[in-house]
Amino acid sequence: MRSSKTAQTRLRSNRGLFEMAAAAGLTIAGLLVLGDPPLPVLAQGAGVPVNELMADEALPDIALGASNAPVTIIEYASMTCVHCAAFYATTFPELKSKYIDTGKVRFILREFPLDPLAAAGFMVARCAGDDKRNAIVDLLFSQQKNWAFTEKPVEALAGLLKQTGMSQGSFEDCLKNQDLYNKIAKVHDQAAEKFGVKATPTFFINGRRENGELPPDALAKLIDPLLKG
Repeated sequence: MRSSKTAQTRLRSNRGLFEMAAAAGLTIAGLLVLGDPPLPVLAQGAGVPVNELMADEALPDIALGASNAPVTIIEYASMTCVHCAAFYATTFPELKSKYIDTGKVRFILREFPLDPLAAAGFMVARCAGDDKRNAIVDLLFSQQKNWAFTEKPVEALAGLLKQTGMSQGSFEDCLKNQDLYNKIAKVHDQAAEKFGVKATPTFFINGRRENGELPPDALAKLIDPLLKG
């Protein structure tokens, strides 16, 4: 997993990401202090009431699966987190085919950026529109090494988004959207301060907290008992 603490160190030392944020007109102070306030102590497997998890989000959830599914999974992820990308490559396809598409699981991914580049990735996904947001997230995770870990990640990100029909002008306007940036930061803040999220990926499965990539067999062991009742 990747932690907020590690991300803050990287954030302060990576001049390129500071320049990216400044060029886009973003205020990175919010991300610099993420994780500093006292956080609730929640152990692996600890619970958070689902109604609390679903209340008062700064951005609307874009869920996959049936609204009346017996299991709700909320994932907090960062677009530059390699463990999050690994989950999407190895576990998510089976989760979708076996549980989401069959009406057993409702899945929600929420923004928990650990650096300005991750925030930029989430911003362009939101700017693409609700109908494309999850597809853009999938694309950015699958192509993570080709944009997030390059010498010019913002240019690489823009190039990748052009393949989806987003123009350079729309891309730049999106990264200058301070209101959207603030809302993404607020989603992060609420997860950290109310639910004790400290690293990515973090999952809440019917309110039960689980950390790490969760391979398919481990995820099945958590979901299947919830479907028997």
